[in-house]
Amino acid sequence: MTPSVQSPRPATNRRSHEQQRRLRRAVLIMLCVLAALFGSLGGQVLIDSVDLPEVAELEHYKPSTITDLYDVHGERIGSFALERRIAVGYDDFAPILRDAVIAIEDKGFESHFGVNVFRVMGAAYHDLRSKGRAQGASTLTMQLARNLFLSDERTAGRKLQETLLSIQIERTFTKQQIFTMYGNQIYLGHGVYGFEAGAEFYFSKHARELALAEAALLAGLPKGPEEFSPTMHPERALRRRNQVLSALLADRRISAGEAEAAAAAPLGLHLQTPPNTEAPWFVETVRQQLERQLGVEIVHAAGLRVYTTLDMALQRTANRAVLDGLAAYERRQGWRGHLVNLRAEHADLESFRHPDWAVQPVDGAYVHALVTDVSAAGVHARIGSAIAALAAGDWQWTGFRGANEFLHVGDVIYLRLRSATGGVWQADLEEDTGAQGSLLAMDNVTGDVLAMVGGRDFALSQYNRAIDAERQVGSSFKPYVYTAAVEAGATPEQTILDAPTSFGSYTPRDYEGNTLGEITLEKAFADSRNIPAVKLAAAVGMPKVAATAHRFGVSSKIPEYLPIALGAVEITLKEQVAAYSVFPNDGMRVTPRLIRKVTDADGLPVGTATRGGDGGSAQSPAGVAAGSAAGGAIAVTTPRTARTMVRFLRAVTAPGGTAADASSLDHAVAGKTGTTSSYTDAWFLGFSPSITCGVWVGYDNRTPLGDGETGGRTALPLWMAFMRVVDAQHPGESFPAPLP
Repeated sequence: MTPSVQSPRPATNRRSHEQQRRLRRAVLIMLCVLAALFGSLGGQVLIDSVDLPEVAELEHYKPSTITDLYDVHGERIGSFALERRIAVGYDDFAPILRDAVIAIEDKGFESHFGVNVFRVMGAAYHDLRSKGRAQGASTLTMQLARNLFLSDERTAGRKLQETLLSIQIERTFTKQQIFTMYGNQIYLGHGVYGFEAGAEFYFSKHARELALAEAALLAGLPKGPEEFSPTMHPERALRRRNQVLSALLADRRISAGEAEAAAAAPLGLHLQTPPNTEAPWFVETVRQQLERQLGVEIVHAAGLRVYTTLDMALQRTANRAVLDGLAAYERRQGWRGHLVNLRAEHADLESFRHPDWAVQPVDGAYVHALVTDVSAAGVHARIGSAIAALAAGDWQWTGFRGANEFLHVGDVIYLRLRSATGGVWQADLEEDTGAQGSLLAMDNVTGDVLAMVGGRDFALSQYNRAIDAERQVGSSFKPYVYTAAVEAGATPEQTILDAPTSFGSYTPRDYEGNTLGEITLEKAFADSRNIPAVKLAAAVGMPKVAATAHRFGVSSKIPEYLPIALGAVEITLKEQVAAYSVFPNDGMRVTPRLIRKVTDADGLPVGTATRGGDGGSAQSPAGVAAGSAAGGAIAVTTPRTARTMVRFLRAVTAPGGTAADASSLDHAVAGKTGTTSSYTDAWFLGFSPSITCGVWVGYDNRTPLGDGETGGRTALPLWMAFMRVVDAQHPGESFPAPLP
């Protein structure tokens, strides 16, 4: 038998077996890689999930909101905030605004679970094709999650956290709740957050009142608040708004006719006047006080309601009195020139923006303007986007016939606006020489500060000359000398010799350069005679005079030598006003206060004691409301002395006194002028039975005001302009009779 021979295995079978073995090995490796990948991914998800904030906390979410300040009549006078936001409910967003936001930002908002998968895939595909990150895929919910909890860094970890948070938010809250949180949180440029604050800022109306074109403009801002800012880039804003209109039309939310009409409309901005423009020094002082007592974060983010002592009507009167008074002073001094010329400084005239232009021009406003055209007969000047035109009569006071004799293109000039005709303002040329004025008025009994002006222009200088500036007070110091003398037994009828005299090496002289001989103390005070004042100070002793001033609330150090009797000491206007209020208040001193009460956004008193922002002691709500007040009146002299001093001070404002012009007020008033050597400071401190007001005029660098610019000439007119309005509110007032 022939032995059988086994045939060899085909080569194809061997290759197939090898391929299968390799495939099994590849599958095994792939499974290992996938296991490692999913394990790593799961671990990363776990890590990121551990770091995620608790979404349920949003049930108690209260966004940072604006702290509003109100005057005594409930008028809103200012505000401050870390983020300018006004939180509202879902129904406070106009339906067309909600539709516009969804149309341009998140078409699938009503149906997705927090993440739009198709949008994510489309964005990822585009990014891969473009090798960049040109496409975004964030839903409204994802934007909300990012804005509330996460940073803006573009990393895979942050995106994963954003996705997980969005899913949690969608599982916890309704679509209406999510949109409401988004609508109150989103940034819209210029420090404004949320659609309600945005509607007020850009259109001076509520979000529920927005028309189609306005809603489309706001809805387009979240994509790029600065890039599409209607104030900075109006053309871009217009294009972006019309994109939103197209999206609304595509979603059949509006008709073609509505879209066409809205697209043809202008931007229609009606910018809200920036906060704190009418009482800026007052509001700033309140802010500083609240921060000391409650802390910065609470003051700027808790949406407090601060009820102040300010009377806005009187504040507007004070603003006008100071500006008009300074303008009158500068016209008396004549044109000085010294204008800043932007061409000479090689500055760009087109891009120039003066701080004054942040506020819309109004009748009677004093503003700086940029000269754009000059001829002998007229001047054109720019005020932001507005134009002012001046004719020959508008600069006649300068003494120049033609404007081209003293003005040039590029000059920054100072104007008082009169009225606008056809978009062009008529204006008077004024001059800003740098002279400053301050005014402070308070209620004699309560200490409530009713008006405060800290300078000429808060946009250019935030220094509060009513509170912080210590200036020599001149003869307005003499009431402390006479008070000490009255307490020692002096009377208005008592006579004194106004004649040359010396006290060692010191020889006082009167302003007029003459002497009057034997006169009554009342006459000496009314005429502000220096020699009698120094004689009285020497008689009672300067330690007694200094102690009297300190009792009245003056905190400045008062050297105990005789020239101080004539006002060679520096005191703030606030302390002078508070001290003078002692006289009509029958000897009782109250400290000025600015705040009546503070509540939270729900109207509840701020009740938790809080350490002050400067590390000071804790304050209760009462401490906040009356923290700057005295916490009660303090008797610093007798009613008899106070009423006797009222008689002295009334003689100043009577015919023949240094403030005789005040007699034209035909009201019960009293006060004292103050003028320092070389005319560097001009003062008038005075009062009615209800209100005490003080005025100071001078230069910050102590440049002399000019010969003859005394307190009676320079400061008194400002005081009278203010008190004329005050007196009209208190007809028939009278001072109590002097006591025997």
